[in-house]
Amino acid sequence: MKPVFLFIVLLLLIFQSHAQNSKGVIKDAVTREPIADVTITNTDGTITARTNKQGFFSLDSLPADSIIITAVGYVNIKYKLVDYNTEILLSRLAEELEDVVVTGTMRPVTKTASPIAVEVYSTQFFKKNPAPSLFESLQNINGVRPQLNCSVCNTGDIHINGLEGPYTMVTIDGMPIVGSLASVYGLFGIPSQLIERVEIVKGPASGLYGAEAIGGLVNIITKSVDKAPWLSVNVMTTSWLENNIDAGLKYKVGKKVDALLGVNYFNYGNKKDNNGDNFTDVTLQHRISLFNKYQFKRKYNRTASLAARYFYEDRWGGEMNWNKKFRGGDSLYGESIYTNRWELFGNYQLPVQEKMFFAFSATSHDQNAYYGTTPYMGKQNIVFGQLTWDKTIGTKNDFLAGIATRYNYYDDNSTATIDTLTGKNKPEKYVIPGVFVQNEWTINAKHLLLTGLRYDYHKAHGNIITPRLAWKYKIDDRQIFRLNAGTGFRVVSVFTEDHAALTGARTVEIRNSLKPEKSYNVNLNYTNQFKINKTIIGLDASAWYSYFTNQIIADYDTDPQKIIYDNLDGHAVSKGVSLNLDININHRLKALIGGTVQQVEKVEKDDLDKTVKTFQILTEKWSGTWLISYNFPALGLVIDYTGNVYGPMRLPLLGETDPRSAYSPVWSIQNIQLTKVIKPGIEIFGGVKNLLNWTPAKNGSFVISRANDPFGNRFSYEQDGVVVNPGKPANPVNNYGLDFDPSYVYAPMQGIKGFIGVRYAIK
Repeated sequence: MKPVFLFIVLLLLIFQSHAQNSKGVIKDAVTREPIADVTITNTDGTITARTNKQGFFSLDSLPADSIIITAVGYVNIKYKLVDYNTEILLSRLAEELEDVVVTGTMRPVTKTASPIAVEVYSTQFFKKNPAPSLFESLQNINGVRPQLNCSVCNTGDIHINGLEGPYTMVTIDGMPIVGSLASVYGLFGIPSQLIERVEIVKGPASGLYGAEAIGGLVNIITKSVDKAPWLSVNVMTTSWLENNIDAGLKYKVGKKVDALLGVNYFNYGNKKDNNGDNFTDVTLQHRISLFNKYQFKRKYNRTASLAARYFYEDRWGGEMNWNKKFRGGDSLYGESIYTNRWELFGNYQLPVQEKMFFAFSATSHDQNAYYGTTPYMGKQNIVFGQLTWDKTIGTKNDFLAGIATRYNYYDDNSTATIDTLTGKNKPEKYVIPGVFVQNEWTINAKHLLLTGLRYDYHKAHGNIITPRLAWKYKIDDRQIFRLNAGTGFRVVSVFTEDHAALTGARTVEIRNSLKPEKSYNVNLNYTNQFKINKTIIGLDASAWYSYFTNQIIADYDTDPQKIIYDNLDGHAVSKGVSLNLDININHRLKALIGGTVQQVEKVEKDDLDKTVKTFQILTEKWSGTWLISYNFPALGLVIDYTGNVYGPMRLPLLGETDPRSAYSPVWSIQNIQLTKVIKPGIEIFGGVKNLLNWTPAKNGSFVISRANDPFGNRFSYEQDGVVVNPGKPANPVNNYGLDFDPSYVYAPMQGIKGFIGVRYAIK
């Protein structure tokens, strides 16, 4: 009864101040925000009324004729009043449009009006440093880092504010399509021609989105069919012979269906070993992705869309003379992964007067892989459905309620999905139903308060409640404070293709009854925009603190033959500050410069009951990103200089005898690009990536442990599991009693390269 009681209390708080009447209110047609200083005139031009800061207007009597409504930045309209309590919606002029975001509140609002801090990155931003996958494209966003987890197969995940990939939820159009197993490869192959923008929320969003959104959210917004060009093509190649093609085509299916087709093809088959360890520096890849989106025309402009994507990839890395005839064998070491994946998602506005939407997604991820002689056959299916009700109540409250259900199926050939009692295969299956409510209360022109509560049920963890609270204080039109607080949760998902488990013969051991991870988070954000002569400067600063309980960290150190899973006997903390500066000088020189300082650690008691703090592996203490762009309008030329820099991070060593550095050095990846506009719709671009030619090998030590003995033919195990050298000739790679291990990686292995490409679009 406790969850029901909490919902009743919240609903009472929401409705206590709703009953306020007004003669009329005027709002933005997209965001439903009140518009101040709207002029209402009679047809003869005499002024009848103006709206106040809450968008209200008052009339002594109903005009006999239509009234004319005008507002700066909005389309003028004629309107016939039929009663006093009228809500009038105005459409913005195209040139006055501001970024509209949906990720923070699940409702379309302008970025400045959102009580949740949301970062928006358009396709123009990603063009400044073109990449063949969204995974690589995120490398120039402050506080967001694509982390490579394997130097052989180049798998990775997305870190937000220092938290690892499983804490980041990735969605397409708000629907969760990447999770667990899919997070390893799911960000590759999304056609860039179909991306409208990427919205990022840093900090827990479980109060609205549920599990996996404990550390942050990356929402990929696809293009609306009516805004997309008829044809768009992007072709790029590099000096390493990486070839990428992105294409988009808009077409019609009958009179009431518009469609958008996207194709991404990437091929890299050029073996390179610049660091001399006889292993490929970059994984060879051959992939194709097909994306099709349908948009249906309905009465009253109600929403209806359906999209599908198919993704296939064949990738491998390993010894330079490996080929597919050695797949799964012990002659030459290679990691070969075949991935088949499909996704289906859509959104449908119900044919009722209220604003009610049903959104859904379904994904299937099938993987056939060999890591040396270790096979990995994994399959994951996720089905998600969500019904939301968006209701404006009174004149100051915007209410959102929803019901969501997620089904997850996961199976593989590892010991993680075997019943330890019977020895039989036991796939992971669970359903998480949930309900949530949220209310945005416009207290006055300066203050907005958001309250929300979500309830989920998991059969293994019982009731899970995640509240959220957000306060927005608008000092003036340019300065805004946002204070967000809430909790997050992540249900136990023991095994999601952990590379360290697959390259060794480890047994999975689960100690105790695992509890869901929880976090408590507070985030303070300040934004400001000011002008100095011809220079416009935007400032975005944040400070955050997150406290985690029951954190589940895989233990590979206690026993080399096991992976031990258990809840952390203590707590973990993530805290830090970040700053973004957006500078525009005379519309010629533009710069986006960001920096983050953070501390991510776990706190436990040792055997002597002393507090021990340990920094999280592969988490930088500080980082910086930049994008500097200069435009030569007369020449139709743009120069872009992008880069990032990272401070030291703790690295995964194999023990006390491992001679490699325990911390990475300061390292940086920098790029330069020139773009030439030939004529409207056609542009050529080219440049150099990784100008400093930085790779982990520059640190002076080997990257892959025992690269010349991946199958352990030259050493043996003692009974306690310690690797020993049985008297072979001295070798700087083999002389430290180490096992084969490719997980010591913190930066891309690919050195300097040139690139050139062309973009072509027909409206």
